[in-house]
Amino acid sequence: MSNEIPANRPMTLAEWATLLFLSLLWGGSFFFNAVAVKELPVFTVVVGRVAVAAVLMLCLLRVMGLKLPGQRRIWAAFFGIGLLNNAIPFSLIVGGQQHIASGVASILNAATPLFTVLFAHFLTADEKMTGNRLAGVLVGFVGVAVMVGLDAVQALGSHVTAQLMCLSATVSYALASIYGRRFRAMGVPALVTATGQVVAASVLLVPVMLLVDRPWTLPMPGLAALGAVAGLAVLSTALAYVLYFRLLATAGASNLALVTFLVPVSAILLGFLFLDEVLLPRHLAGMALIGLGLAAIDGRSWRAIRRRGSWLAAGRR
Repeated sequence: MSNEIPANRPMTLAEWATLLFLSLLWGGSFFFNAVAVKELPVFTVVVGRVAVAAVLMLCLLRVMGLKLPGQRRIWAAFFGIGLLNNAIPFSLIVGGQQHIASGVASILNAATPLFTVLFAHFLTADEKMTGNRLAGVLVGFVGVAVMVGLDAVQALGSHVTAQLMCLSATVSYALASIYGRRFRAMGVPALVTATGQVVAASVLLVPVMLLVDRPWTLPMPGLAALGAVAGLAVLSTALAYVLYFRLLATAGASNLALVTFLVPVSAILLGFLFLDEVLLPRHLAGMALIGLGLAAIDGRSWRAIRRRGSWLAAGRR
């Protein structure tokens, strides 16, 4: 029997709930990055994120009675996913956020499903592009752009290098979503996969940090920066990636990539509820478009509407 996930199927309610919670965890990463990078260089922020997460997750593995596997092929896969899903995109996004606003970064980050749907069509056997899926991705991307607003869209002409860094990160994320499917076929549990990737990313990034940032020469950061790195490690990495790999194993790469549409929604709602930020009409319009796009990709709403239409048409005969 094949271990491949029929990822074009609609997600269950439990999977949607996990996706929403994951968007809350990752929605905070843009904020944490912005706070941390004011006092710390890029690779120090990223190493703090993955290394602390690795320690926490190794402790969790021990508590759960699990351990990292010893096979070379699995560790090769850990380093592959650690590179694509952590080392490359984290560094590119933190570096980009030194020069561009979070709104612009949100628009660029929302390109991940576009790349994932495209790559999955060519690189997988069961995640072929459908009309509904492509239309939903495009509508969702427009919704993110509307929600962020015209000011951020107009700013896309400046800081081209930083924008290309953030856009390149979405390509890496998309490839990671597809690459990560192999762990289920290898029989590696989601928690072990999540731990292996952050351990591998730490091994890859620590030498880079020591060479480039020379952290022993840096002044002691303040509590805000340290708290931001802790938030990145505990919430946006350790907890988030446990959920990420669990969802990837059941829902597939294309469905999982929808979280990038929900991250800006989460960020705006959190700001409105806890930071007294204003909820503008464009935010509501953008959220409506994102919801429409997600419904198109999920497919259940449209099928229900078509069935109802067929029943009504049959009743008139």
